[in-house]
Amino acid sequence: MTPQKRALDLAFALLLILLLGPVMIALLIWLWIRQGRPLFYVAERMKGVDRPFHLWKLRTMTVTATDSGVSGGDKAARITPAGAWLRRKRLDEFPQLWNILKGDLSFVGPRPPLRQYVERHPEIYAEVLQCRPGVTGLASIVYHRHEAALLARCSTSEETDALYSRLCVPAKARLDLIYRDNRSLCYDFDLVFQTIGNLFRRG
Repeated sequence: MTPQKRALDLAFALLLILLLGPVMIALLIWLWIRQGRPLFYVAERMKGVDRPFHLWKLRTMTVTATDSGVSGGDKAARITPAGAWLRRKRLDEFPQLWNILKGDLSFVGPRPPLRQYVERHPEIYAEVLQCRPGVTGLASIVYHRHEAALLARCSTSEETDALYSRLCVPAKARLDLIYRDNRSLCYDFDLVFQTIGNLFRRG
């Protein structure tokens, strides 16, 4: 990551926290009333082949002691009504501003993977994670709807895991490597504006 990109990440994260802090507080109160505690979901993700960190999100599912793997059709029943709305608007990712301030994430980059897929596909993620992971990115914009449709058909965690590993990991990696080979601040701004536009189109 270049010093310029890091400086922009910090500046925009601080600006959003200052501007949207009251909205975040109101959102937390609303979630506490609607679905109770815990308000946050904290899970391990990887920012390098051997560099884990804790990713913060707003909780969108009912709590279970055996939660693991990516979300597919097998987890659909656990998504709360408030959580479904948060996911549609991507507001569940608001707390990742903290991860940006800490340097775990950038605004734009590959989405941070789970350890199990990094260990299963080390050669892929050794390339992908040359870029700092991001809140949004080319793969998130281009592949998200198709990935969600594929995983929604899965009825067990084993099926979700196998499909994600076989199809989604290599497909997203190809897009992440296109971003890596063409990254620039202008490209980052373009991807951020595309992300914002997609949020408005979701209604």
